[in-house]
Amino acid sequence: MLDPKIFKAYDVRGLYGTELDEDGARAIGWAYVEQFAPRKIAVGRDMRTSSPSMAAAVIEGAAGAGADVLDLGLVGTEMVYFAVGELGLDGGIAVTASHNPKEYTGMKIVRAGALPVGGDSGLLDVRDRALGEQVAQSHKVGEVEQYDIWPAYLERVLSFVDVSAIRPLRVVIDAANGMAGAMLPPVLERLPVDARTHHFEPDGTFPNHEPNPLLPENREFIVAKTLEEGADLGVAFDGDADRCFFVDDTGEFVPGDFVTALLAEAVLEREPGAKIIYDVRASWAVPDTIERGGGIPLVNRVGHAFIKHRMREEGAAFGGEVSGHYYFRDFSQADSGVVPFLLMLELISKRGAKLSEILRPFRERYFLTGELNTPVADVAAKLVELQERFGGDGRVSHLDGVSVDFDDWHFNVRPSNTEPLLRLNLEARSQELMERKRDEVLDVIRS
Repeated sequence: MLDPKIFKAYDVRGLYGTELDEDGARAIGWAYVEQFAPRKIAVGRDMRTSSPSMAAAVIEGAAGAGADVLDLGLVGTEMVYFAVGELGLDGGIAVTASHNPKEYTGMKIVRAGALPVGGDSGLLDVRDRALGEQVAQSHKVGEVEQYDIWPAYLERVLSFVDVSAIRPLRVVIDAANGMAGAMLPPVLERLPVDARTHHFEPDGTFPNHEPNPLLPENREFIVAKTLEEGADLGVAFDGDADRCFFVDDTGEFVPGDFVTALLAEAVLEREPGAKIIYDVRASWAVPDTIERGGGIPLVNRVGHAFIKHRMREEGAAFGGEVSGHYYFRDFSQADSGVVPFLLMLELISKRGAKLSEILRPFRERYFLTGELNTPVADVAAKLVELQERFGGDGRVSHLDGVSVDFDDWHFNVRPSNTEPLLRLNLEARSQELMERKRDEVLDVIRS
């Protein structure tokens, strides 16, 4: 089973059994090798109930097409990226459906250097090959080897912080029965923190809640526990643990823009003058903070393929997206959930202040709507209408969708990659102005 619509802008994702099964996974593994001709790749998998058989099928397909395969076993997505970069491999496939519900399966695919394979960088070619008739090749079958990437991974993520600077903070962590439950214990053993761990048993049925902390209902647990435990910090991970989300000591969710700004400060302390990438949706807090810290802010299109490419092009030290993806040059330019967790612990420890106090200057100056999604009948026409309505007095950019900047407020509206939706992110210098302009822009989108 291989439904063409499972090939998305950034990855492969579909319902297990009805849109993608082991035969489809085997075809994708074969097609990937046929398309890119890698000599040696890594394959890892998450904790979903379908992942062992799906990963075995991917490995069989890739080896059958002649590639040698390092089988990493049960690992987080970022560990596949790290293995590809660290070991100088020609590519890698993480069998995961990330934060999607339990019924889903999927893959995140990269080439040498952990460069993503997306809709405009070869994934559609892989799709076409996988859907075509597979011809047996004369080359020999590749070798498959079990490989333990854990020791090298652990040392690398810990190298991003000074462990001796981290105080015995009380931290509540929700792994959502995802990969963080496997990845964090060896990290936590090396830290002096008082970690209160919840849902750390990897379980692809997600018995407690879906592993998507961007949805408010999935954050209710971590917010309640942070307050109940009197914690300094609450941390929630998504399913494959390549994203982490923070709750401050008052139980308030920390937007990804503000996290990006704080992590940028931490990176610039180590590397003054560094270039830092941020996405078009982000709060002014991000470029303001980077400039204040002596760094060079570079705005970019949304999406990990675009961010990672720009990081290489610019030699940027760090990149952050509003969606909770944080990228590090010294981690194969890849996104990690564990590195931001460690940097946040170090930052709070060094500041000697509560996270809510550290965030207060941001919350008193930058007022955000968060992302607001609206179905529309004609995406292109609506984008033109928005530009005509607001572009006359503002500064317009088409880097990604339509962005319009004014002195005291700005917004970005982007089309969804997968459905007829427009996504609005808006910010203003006051709560009242934010709400008024939000309603004005939404009126145009929804009219």
